[in-house]
Amino acid sequence: MSVIGNLTVGVMGSSQDEHVELAGPLGQLLADLEFNLLTGAGRGVMTSVSRAFLEARRGRGISIGVVPCASLDARRSPRAGSPNPYVELPVYTHLPLSGVDGQHDLSRNHINVLTSDVIIALPGSDGTRSEVELAVKYDRPVAVFAESAAQVAHFAGGIPRLFDIKDVEVFLADLMERHGGRLD
Repeated sequence: MSVIGNLTVGVMGSSQDEHVELAGPLGQLLADLEFNLLTGAGRGVMTSVSRAFLEARRGRGISIGVVPCASLDARRSPRAGSPNPYVELPVYTHLPLSGVDGQHDLSRNHINVLTSDVIIALPGSDGTRSEVELAVKYDRPVAVFAESAAQVAHFAGGIPRLFDIKDVEVFLADLMERHGGRLD
C-alpha cells in the first residue's frame, strides 16, 4: 500500500484482553503506513497494539499514550500500569474516570477521541463503548475491528465493522482518498 501520512489513529479496546490476533497486525499496519498511534496508555489492547507498532520497522510515526491519573485523590500519580512500556510519548492527565464513567468530563476518553483523526475500536467493554460513542458525538471517523460481530454487538449501531486487517487497510485508504490525505 502506498498511503503514507501523519494521520493519528486512535486504537481503543479492552484493558484486560490484549486481543493480539487483532492488535498485532493493526500495530504493524499503522507502522507500515507511517501513521501515529494513540492509545489510552494502559494494558490489554493498548499494550499489544503499541508493542506491535514499536516492533515494526517504521520511518515516521510515534506511539502516544494518554495517561489517566490514579484517582480523584491522587491526581499527580498515573494509574497503576500506565503508561505501558511501549508508549513513546506519554500525555499525563489529571483525569481518573473510565469504564462506565467514560463519557464523564473527568475521563481521558474525550482527549483520546478528539486527538485522533480516526478511531479503530477493538473488542472491549464499557470504556471502549464510551469511546466509540464519543467518536460519533464528536464526528470522528470510526470503525470497529473484530473477528465476529458478537464481540462488538454492544457498540453503537451504524458503525462500519471490519473483520480482517485488509478491511482496516481499505477503510484507512478510503478515508485518506476521500479527504485528500488529511482528515481535518
